[in-house]
Amino acid sequence: MHKFIKTTLVSTALSFAFGSALAALPPLNSDTETDRINWIELESKLGKMPVIKEGTRIGGVSKTLTNEYWRSLGEGYKNVADKYNVFVSYQAAANEGDQLGQLSIAETMITEGYNALLYSPQTDVNLQPAIEVAESKGIAAVNVNDAVMPSATHYVGNVQKDNGVRVANWFIENRPNGGKVAVVEGQPGVFAAKQRTEGFTETINANGKFDVVASVPANWSREEAYNVATNILQRNPDLIGFYVNNDGMALGVVEAVKAGKLQDKVAVFGTDGISDAYKSILAGELTGTVDSFPVLTGEVAMEVVLRLSAGQQLPRVVTTPQALITKENVNTYSQANSEALRKILAQ
Repeated sequence: MHKFIKTTLVSTALSFAFGSALAALPPLNSDTETDRINWIELESKLGKMPVIKEGTRIGGVSKTLTNEYWRSLGEGYKNVADKYNVFVSYQAAANEGDQLGQLSIAETMITEGYNALLYSPQTDVNLQPAIEVAESKGIAAVNVNDAVMPSATHYVGNVQKDNGVRVANWFIENRPNGGKVAVVEGQPGVFAAKQRTEGFTETINANGKFDVVASVPANWSREEAYNVATNILQRNPDLIGFYVNNDGMALGVVEAVKAGKLQDKVAVFGTDGISDAYKSILAGELTGTVDSFPVLTGEVAMEVVLRLSAGQQLPRVVTTPQALITKENVNTYSQANSEALRKILAQ
């Protein structure tokens, strides 16, 4: 996989207006958009992959490569790019807070003449200037998990709200007496963090037996999550569980729970399905994660952008799969190869 990290900031003023087609689109909510198709329907509804023009170059703009999820997404891009003999450059900002660095990468790819872009913005707005320019030049651009740009013309990813819903339903089924729970959020202002949190809180509050005593952002940071969780546990010694917006933070929460010797009382769920989360589940520490299968998501996203670059018309949203992973099913998912995993998820 091409792994380049750019940290040089380029101060470029990009202030182009939307094209008429872009302006006609309503703000995107990828969870509820009706113009959608499921990942397993791409070939059955759209036909086989069209002929890809020789020399096609795809640019992948990621949030960061310090998080395994985003490295795995790039692996998925490369799998499909290699299959169709397409060049892909996968680049990322220095960290998940380097919004200008990420914008600079996108701007540079546009000036370097990439045929299409796959972009995963750090916030819902930080890449908007570059993507407007790309689409004004006829460059296909696809928003791929997990922040969602409201003006995005195409999006590939899972239903973010469902991540939180699945975890809330686990608590409802496995902790029938209810109790105090808490949420450790991602970065404020990011669509995925908002939707995941709302999915959890709305579902668990509707049950009537649970009390969400805290919902605090930790900015995708494991260290911040540890500190946040430590404070929550000190204030709520009778807490029964956490829902955490990603796995890196969830592993920080697990450390806080272990430090308080509360492993047998406090359940911890993350989101993403990184390998360290699987290891922690197998070790009996992390209770579970909602895996959104980043390699497969990357493969689907690359197929979508290649179809678009070849002139195909696609729905605005292509949804990808997710599954709640716990000790009961962790071996099924962790031991499945790519082909077996696709069959499991297609059911």
